[in-house]
Amino acid sequence: MRIPLRQYRDLLLRYLAPHRAAVAVLGVLLLGSIGMQLASPQVVRTFIDTATGASGAAGGLAGDPQRLTGIAVLFIALAVGQQVLSVAATYVGERLGWSATNALRADVALHCLRLDLSFHKARTPGELIERIDGDVTALANFFSQFVVEVLGNLLLLLGVLVVLWQVDWRAGLAFTVFAAVVLAAMNAVRGVTVPHWRASRQAVAELFGFLEERLGGTEDIRSSGAPAYVMQRLYAYTRERIRTGRKARLMGAVNEAVNIVAFFAGNGLAFVVTAWLYRQGALTLGTAYLIYGYTWLLFRPLRKIAQQVEDFQKASAGIVRIQELMDTRSVLDEVQEDARAIVPPGPLSVAFEGVAFGYGDDEMVVRDLTFSLAPGEVLGLLGRTGSGKTTITRLLFRLYDPAAGAIRLGGVDLRDARRSEVRRRIGMVTQDVQLFRATVRDNVTFFDDSIDDERIRRALEELGLAGWCAALPQGLDTMLAAGGGGLSAGEAQLLAFTRVFLKDPGLVILDEASSRLDPATERLTERAVGRLLVGRSGIIIAHRLATVQQADTIMVMEDGGIVELGAREALAADPASRFAGLLRTGLEVVLA
Repeated sequence: MRIPLRQYRDLLLRYLAPHRAAVAVLGVLLLGSIGMQLASPQVVRTFIDTATGASGAAGGLAGDPQRLTGIAVLFIALAVGQQVLSVAATYVGERLGWSATNALRADVALHCLRLDLSFHKARTPGELIERIDGDVTALANFFSQFVVEVLGNLLLLLGVLVVLWQVDWRAGLAFTVFAAVVLAAMNAVRGVTVPHWRASRQAVAELFGFLEERLGGTEDIRSSGAPAYVMQRLYAYTRERIRTGRKARLMGAVNEAVNIVAFFAGNGLAFVVTAWLYRQGALTLGTAYLIYGYTWLLFRPLRKIAQQVEDFQKASAGIVRIQELMDTRSVLDEVQEDARAIVPPGPLSVAFEGVAFGYGDDEMVVRDLTFSLAPGEVLGLLGRTGSGKTTITRLLFRLYDPAAGAIRLGGVDLRDARRSEVRRRIGMVTQDVQLFRATVRDNVTFFDDSIDDERIRRALEELGLAGWCAALPQGLDTMLAAGGGGLSAGEAQLLAFTRVFLKDPGLVILDEASSRLDPATERLTERAVGRLLVGRSGIIIAHRLATVQQADTIMVMEDGGIVELGAREALAADPASRFAGLLRTGLEVVLA
């Protein structure tokens, strides 16, 4: 797959435009370095002609030690100055490259976060990490060294050809044709390795995804006696990475072959042209060296460009994969930022009107689902695994859109409101609490600096965590381990409740939030749940009787439909109701 050069240009302009000053400084450094490189052979020619007394040397000064010393000092000064400028250009270029790639990395990460769950279910976190970081990192050289090496050396190449034309038009013509042929050959092989590097990057992403999943499930793998199987799969992924990487590097050897051919051809051409012109008496010895020196100088940018071609092709593969990712669109209808519908404040009503939904091409998980929840009402949602309970919460968060019907929150169709507004007005706690390696403050506020410490402390006190927080060595500044290491299951759940409390939503969803807690710990969270539901609507998905006792209404689901819906007290008092049967037999046993 060949990528239009316009796409490279647009990418550079988009991410380098905010750094115009650095680009300007880089341009000045490059021009200064190029000028010194072009001047150095001229100084050497003057030195040789002066030392040999060739025509053109200053009269009476041929071989003058003082003049030769001055020329030598000038040459050394140019060499040192060129190196200083080269180092400075590389430094500025690297900073420029990383600034640009950091911006691109942020854009790609934000795009992935906005994609729906169907996208994330089809890809492992490890694969996305490699694509967001690995592919973008491969472009760092494109933004920095590509500018320094390729564009800078193209300018140097042009400068060398201009000087050669000034020295002798025949030498200028010969080396202009030579440079054109070499550049044409490089351009011809530019797209040869792109698909192979693309396959190599994909193999790396799949390997990272495999490692991320298996390392995360180490305990289960060991307890199931599956280390041998995991290692076998690891060998398979590693073999694929080696195979694709080896093929990509092998195809990249074409560029090296062009480089070697250009080297020998350039040297041969330099010997032939300078020998012929010298025998014709058209050149002095110093000028003959000048042409040969410029040949080496000409070969340097060609060699550097050839070396960058491989990185350029890696960047091409990265650009293709990044573009594919950025072109991925959510299966949900995009909510325009000018959406006018506003979710009202306070406790929210919920209404499902003939809702049907299925994941992908599978059969419908919920069918003709119709029910409503009044503002401030708490709904207890019961049903076996796979009955559609969690699907309801995902539809409410608009992680998916229904295939049929409508969902209204506070009387507003979810598709008419901004997605960010919908999710701001709904709070959810699941059985899997995600805690980050960050302070207690950042974990409960989700890194929102606008929430002050006093408000956080009040929330912790309301939910029964004030004593726990006071006992921490650094209070709110205490670092928590990723995944909640060092915390009990109850403490982790209460921190999740605190997040929702600080968010102050109009609807709270508890999705089996206490399913992993022992009865004693669950009793400690009952008060927190009760406080959390005060002044808010709620949906409680539960396997435990204690939690569902706080519900006003009970809805029992089976096979994606509603089999019972009514007031909790009325259903409990009706011996013929399913809810009463669950109470008699034990909810945990029946729903297991």
